[in-house]
Amino acid sequence: MTGEARRTAVAAIAGADRLAIAGHTGPDGDAVGSALALAHAARNAGREAVVAFGGAAGLGDSYSFLDTSPLVPAADFPAEPEVMVVFDLGIASRLGELAGPASRAGTLIVVDHHPDPDPGFGDIQIVDPSAGAAAMLCARLIADLGWPFGEEVARCLLTGIVTDTGRFQYSSTDGEILRLAADLVDAGARPEVIGQAMYESVPFGYLAVAAAVLGRAALDEEAGLVWSVVYRSDLARAGVGMEDVDALIDDLRVAREAGVAALIKEVDGGLKVSLRSRGAVDVAAVAAAEGGGGHHNAAGFTATDGVDLVVERIRAALRA
Repeated sequence: MTGEARRTAVAAIAGADRLAIAGHTGPDGDAVGSALALAHAARNAGREAVVAFGGAAGLGDSYSFLDTSPLVPAADFPAEPEVMVVFDLGIASRLGELAGPASRAGTLIVVDHHPDPDPGFGDIQIVDPSAGAAAMLCARLIADLGWPFGEEVARCLLTGIVTDTGRFQYSSTDGEILRLAADLVDAGARPEVIGQAMYESVPFGYLAVAAAVLGRAALDEEAGLVWSVVYRSDLARAGVGMEDVDALIDDLRVAREAGVAALIKEVDGGLKVSLRSRGAVDVAAVAAAEGGGGHHNAAGFTATDGVDLVVERIRAALRA
């Protein structure tokens, strides 16, 4: 089915004069890299293309090494796009305010590597849970279109792959994605630039937030869970934004006594919870029970309850 869907998607994209491209709210490196890669490839092929993300005024400084010229505010996104392509999501609600344009698109193409997308979302679904990143599926599309992998396209795609494979250490890393990464490096992507920007460049205030968050970390050995909370007051004191502290989940998950790490972030309207597993526990199932989703080893959800209640439900799920 995926092969047939790809052929249908390629025909729709090739026949469009203008592409409208989006990813989920709070975009990660995979959503950003995939969306920008297709936009740059389309522009190189003489098409118009714009990119937007719901709920975001812009991207953080971590992405300053990418050419974000296709990016527009959500308010300037086409209201009724001819062809709209969305990456790294399988449900309309994750588009935020861009769900409206998606519902009015002439053709809506969904490209995702998460399992169990909403079957009613999109006219064409290209879904492959075995793919290590949505950027891998984007690369296949671009290749099928016959559009060249220029240096900027390669840089964007490799950003998506590096971030969503956890720098090639997640179980989704296979030979195919490593071969693709090699091709992207040959096309001009520089791993050291991506690595430094995404993993070795934080504002000084990050250190203060990390000290506070790691200092209040708690361990439940029976449940195999280590967890902590990022409060908005932590960010205010340090003068940083929530987008600056995403890496804290990786600092938390190194505790060898726990198979699962949970980072709970205080956001407007409630809590945002990130879950990571060492492999024995399917955290996607834990997240799904809370209305969220993700992968076996990396998932998340939002909640409106207090921290204690959310932690207790995670503990209960892990003990079950």
